[in-house]
Amino acid sequence: MSLRAEVALRMGSLEVNAQIVARKGQVVGLLGPNAAGKTTLLRALAGLTSLQRGRVVLDEKVIEDTATAVHVPTEQRPLGMVFQDYLLFPHLSVIENVAFGLRCRGASRADARRRASEWLERVGLAGKERMRPRALSGGQAQRVALARALVTEPKLLLLDEPLAALDAGARAELRRELHRHLSCYEGVCVLVTHDPIEAMTLADQLVVLEAGHVSQAGTPAEVSAHPRSRYVADLVGLNLFRGVALGGGVIELPGGQRLVAAADEPCCGQVFAMIHPHAVALYRTRPDGSPRNVWPGSAEPIDVTGDRVRVRIDGPVSLVGEITPAALTDLNLGAGGQVWAAVKATEIQVYPA
Repeated sequence: MSLRAEVALRMGSLEVNAQIVARKGQVVGLLGPNAAGKTTLLRALAGLTSLQRGRVVLDEKVIEDTATAVHVPTEQRPLGMVFQDYLLFPHLSVIENVAFGLRCRGASRADARRRASEWLERVGLAGKERMRPRALSGGQAQRVALARALVTEPKLLLLDEPLAALDAGARAELRRELHRHLSCYEGVCVLVTHDPIEAMTLADQLVVLEAGHVSQAGTPAEVSAHPRSRYVADLVGLNLFRGVALGGGVIELPGGQRLVAAADEPCCGQVFAMIHPHAVALYRTRPDGSPRNVWPGSAEPIDVTGDRVRVRIDGPVSLVGEITPAALTDLNLGAGGQVWAAVKATEIQVYPA
C-alpha cells in the first residue's frame, strides 16, 4: 500500500503544485496557513477537483494521470473522507449514515448494518444507532463521520480538519481516539490540520503547504528542528531569521541588524538562524556581562502556556522570549513597556537556507 501524488492545478488566483509520497500505515500531516491550498489538494486526491497536470498512484494503481487521460471517478476510488463539518445525511439515522458507503458498494442491507454496528461500537456510539444527526453532540457526529469513512476499509483516508469544530475538551478526547484508530489503520492517511499538537502527535511525516507550494517536508522531529519558513517556526514556537552569514558567526539580517552566533565552523551565504524562546533573557535595563546579542524593544501581549510565559518583544530584532511567572512578576512585564532582550551566541543555531 502506498501513495504517490504529483498535483498541479489552479483555483482562481491560487496555483497549487505539490507532491506527497507515503507508505502503508503512514499518516501525512498537511499543514499551512489559511488559503494555502490544503483542502484543494485534498479534493484533488479525492478526484473532486481535476488536475491540470499530474499523476496520482494509489496502491500501485494509477487513479489519475493527465498525460494519459486517466481519471477514476471519486465514487470508484478506494478512499474515505471526513470533512470538517461532518456532512452527515440529516434524514438518515446514525447506523444508516455509517452503512451508506457499504450499500453503495453493493453490500446487502443486513451485512452493511452489521458492519456499521461494529464500527459504531468501536467509536463508542453503541446504543446510538437509531438517533438522527441533529440529536448528536459535535464529538458524537464526528465519530459517526469517522466510522462512515473507515467502515469501507479504504486504502486512502482523507481527513479535512476533523477536530476543528469541537471544543477543547472534546477535541483532546477525540484526538486520543483518532490516534488509536490510525495506529491500526493499514492504508495511507492524509490529515489537514492547523493544530501543531494534532500534527506532531498524529502524523508520521509533515508536508507544509504555503501559497500552494511545499515549503518543507519531513518527519515532525526534522521539521521542528530545522524550520524553513516563518510560518513553520511560529507553528513550533521558535524564533527564525533568514540572513547572510558573513563569516566569524556574524549574520546580517535584511534590515541591516546583525546576530552573532558561535563560529564553530566557517559558514557563508544565505542561512537560517534559529533561537528557542527559552534562550531569550529579558531585562528592564541594558544587561552587563557576556551576551553578544543585546537589543532594545517593547514588551507586547503575553501568552501563558502551562508554567511558562511567552512575551513578544517588538524592536530592531523582534522575537519571542519565554520566562517563568516569577520573572514576569519581578520584571513587571504585565504592564509592557521598554525591555532589553539578550541571547548568547551559543544559543543561536545556524543552518543553510
